[in-house]
Amino acid sequence: MISTFGNFDFLALPGRGNCGPDHWISHWCHVFPNSSRVLQAEWHNPDPKDWIARVDAAVAQAPRKVVLLAHSLAVATTVKWAAGASKGQLDKVAGAFLVAPTNVADPDPSFDTVRPFAPMPLKPLPFPALVVASRSDPRVTFDKATEFATAWGAELADAGDLGHMGNEARLGLWPDGLLLLGRLLERART
Repeated sequence: MISTFGNFDFLALPGRGNCGPDHWISHWCHVFPNSSRVLQAEWHNPDPKDWIARVDAAVAQAPRKVVLLAHSLAVATTVKWAAGASKGQLDKVAGAFLVAPTNVADPDPSFDTVRPFAPMPLKPLPFPALVVASRSDPRVTFDKATEFATAWGAELADAGDLGHMGNEARLGLWPDGLLLLGRLLERART
């Protein structure tokens, strides 16, 4: 499995607010020399068009097939990007690891800054995907995450009670996540 990790470039796609040093994405970017973080111009008041354009540019610039590592709002960004990307761009994606997909259509006022990303596309993704969902995530219910995974044709992994699996979770290197990523890479397109 370790050799599989070197066969792709990993594009790390943090959610709103970016990732702190204790976030699993930050740890994985340190461990995988073939990874890069897609930076956004505005982390706190995200613009869907800008975020999607930056993902598109990162995929275009990648020298090899990519695996998208998306967390939270970046899951919506990834799915929206896939819904409008060219076939050539989509062919560069080996797979997508989608963690804690924020429900951008939630009517609660705390979702106001992410609601511009609604509606969430609900059609099968053109590449292998794995959705990792927690049963105690305040940004998406487990049932809604299951609905997303089914609509996207993605495998679903139950992470248990890990909250939103972001900065506050302090998952570190997140060994269980690496095992799940390995499972996705076994199905990834080469």
